[in-house]
Amino acid sequence: MRRKIYQQMLEWKKKDSGSSALLLNGARRVGKSYIAEEFAKKEYQSYLLIDFTYLPHEVRTIFENDIHDLDLFFNKLSAYYRTALHKRNTLIIFDEVQRYPAARELIKYLVADGRYDYLETGSLISLRMNIENIVIPSEEEHLEMFPMDFEEFLWAMGDETTIPFLKECFEKCRPLGQAMHKRVMNDFRQYMLVGGMPQSVEAYLKTKSFEDCDRIKKRILTLYREDITKFVPITLFNRGQASRIFDRLHSEPELIVLKNNQPSAVILAPEEYTRLAKIEENYLLLLETTKRLAVNEHKAAIPEVELMEHFGIADSDLKEVEDLEIE
Repeated sequence: MRRKIYQQMLEWKKKDSGSSALLLNGARRVGKSYIAEEFAKKEYQSYLLIDFTYLPHEVRTIFENDIHDLDLFFNKLSAYYRTALHKRNTLIIFDEVQRYPAARELIKYLVADGRYDYLETGSLISLRMNIENIVIPSEEEHLEMFPMDFEEFLWAMGDETTIPFLKECFEKCRPLGQAMHKRVMNDFRQYMLVGGMPQSVEAYLKTKSFEDCDRIKKRILTLYREDITKFVPITLFNRGQASRIFDRLHSEPELIVLKNNQPSAVILAPEEYTRLAKIEENYLLLLETTKRLAVNEHKAAIPEVELMEHFGIADSDLKEVEDLEIE
């Protein structure tokens, strides 16, 4: 579907010529991923779409281990996605970049390298949240995307003449005429019922069913409600609602406290804290194990069973000990 933001994206490509990355932000389901891929297909010789919502382990490993050698980094990405990269004619898309903030921090170095163009997409609330422990790159050009307006809706319906005619009549203070006014109002009522969410508009184009549109909009509203319920304005604590907020932790593992509309703290349920602490402990043990194996230079190790037999330790002995670590 044709979107007005496309022209702004073209202007960014022409004016910046690789000196910045373009960040498309906005609410969920307004069409950011769609327009990003359409832009890549039409304006570049090739493109890579890296979706951080479903980031494969192999790609994550490339980001974690090979970013210090950009030649190797790009060669591995090119091989994994089976896509040739062309200097100054390839767009690399970081889709849902808020899910992997480290990739956003890399933009500074990727833009400085200058080989390719970069486009990021992200949901508005999550982008503001997931910035801890990263340096926000100054090499980002921000564009905010919104749902489809009335003119974009008419474009989707195959009508590219009505809005220019309305503008002309407005500028010349000329009435539309009764028949034209009736048709435009009918189109506008359709737009009000369908809404500006691209998925809803697409469904209406296929079926002309308002019921199908409503079903899609309800799903989108459910997503929004799930996002919103995670947040707690700090002012609620000053209104004597702390007890009610803590009661929510019986059914919700975490709550995000907002101060001046920005995330400032996270409240965890005890069970969630214990779970995360255990994950951290296991991860630290894994790092220590990896370090010791490297120092050991892969020499033969003694299995735990043999070690216990050597010292005459039985499983029943271990169960009687409250806290034991075998290193």
